[in-house]
Amino acid sequence: MLFFSWLYGVQNTQRPQFSPDIEREDLIRLSRYFDLAPEMPRVDWTKALWHLPVQDLMRNVQGPIGIFADSAPVATGGRMIQRTPDDPAWYRGGLYHDDEPFGVPSLWFMSWYDVSVGPNLALFNHVRHNAEDSEIAENQFAVIAPVTHCAYTRASEETIVGERNLGDARLDYDALIYGWFDYWLKGAANGIVDTLPKVRYYTMGLNRWQTSSTWPPEGAEMVTYYLDSGGKANTISGDGRLTTRAPESADGSDSFIYDPLNPVPSHGGNVCCTGGAVQAGSFDQSEIEQRQDILVYTSDPLDEGIEVSGTIEITLHVSSDARDTDFTVKLLDVYPDGTAYNLDETIQRARYREGYDKQVFMERDRVYELKVSPMSTSNYFAAGHRIRIEVSSSNFPRFTRNLNTGGKNYDEKEGVIAHNSVHHSRRYPSQIRLPVLR
Repeated sequence: MLFFSWLYGVQNTQRPQFSPDIEREDLIRLSRYFDLAPEMPRVDWTKALWHLPVQDLMRNVQGPIGIFADSAPVATGGRMIQRTPDDPAWYRGGLYHDDEPFGVPSLWFMSWYDVSVGPNLALFNHVRHNAEDSEIAENQFAVIAPVTHCAYTRASEETIVGERNLGDARLDYDALIYGWFDYWLKGAANGIVDTLPKVRYYTMGLNRWQTSSTWPPEGAEMVTYYLDSGGKANTISGDGRLTTRAPESADGSDSFIYDPLNPVPSHGGNVCCTGGAVQAGSFDQSEIEQRQDILVYTSDPLDEGIEVSGTIEITLHVSSDARDTDFTVKLLDVYPDGTAYNLDETIQRARYREGYDKQVFMERDRVYELKVSPMSTSNYFAAGHRIRIEVSSSNFPRFTRNLNTGGKNYDEKEGVIAHNSVHHSRRYPSQIRLPVLR
């Protein structure tokens, strides 16, 4: 769903194509007949993205024919919405995959509230560890800013991202970029690769830039927090707990009803290109946490502050009465006054729990281990703050709703209600693992 409104504006393959060497006077003459820079008709994406089936979204807003759901050249794979994760068309479309060569020094710019920060960090590490040329591997550098998509230069002395004040997050990007290209393309002896840290990252909460030679930073230790409750973790008023003590119960669990026609709404987060349907950034989630279909697990107030910087790993033990459903996880920093700011969020489709190269459906009420796609952040949880995660089955419209039928999903109009459970016991220790620097 994330890029659908963007595709609406760029996949128009039916615009007139002009020769690259056309004369300017001919372009002026042709502009009488063709709008050379058309503005697409406006769409209310807060309503349009609800349409089912998903494959008819573009048709429903009378958008242009193109890659999303229509016939397209074989080279681009055609009908993107119908592809499975292991469809060979993804590779023909230009996405990097692990056995491709990577042959250039790179200065990576990422941001904590952009859609691709986790995958970009994984790729950054992949190139550093796997590039065939040692000079290429050694000359990979990263900058991770506390901003939204492409908003680096909009940081100020008081950088507000969503609703959260993240302090003075300015950085001299011009000096970085021009210095980089002067060195590699002009041969300037400016020594930038000798002085540039491998990773420069902004830690939210501390509100300051930090540096490291690795990602995650040196000294980060994985600390396991377990999900626990008395069986009623639903809503912010429930009894869900996040604790470093492994669960002792023989059969603990929390359950909720997921109705795909009443999904949990996306509120901020790591998004872009949604046409205004979702605003990126950090927002107080406490109102949304009143919903019964959100399980809320919160730690005790911290006695001392801790920095969480790196990749956050999640293992849930789940069951459902549906053949297929989704499970979402969100990480939050809870302030002493109860304000709960989102840091990152993720989702996992149950049918792909054994890998994206096969679909394995669920048996009714059987418990499965679900390794949820990881999250990434750098945040300082100050003393008195609490760590929280939310677990649910939807985050819409950032992610497409799973209609729970076990069908193709993209061609379905009707969904079924799923009764989903998260188990936490000695046998099923659902947990989140945080990279902690004390």
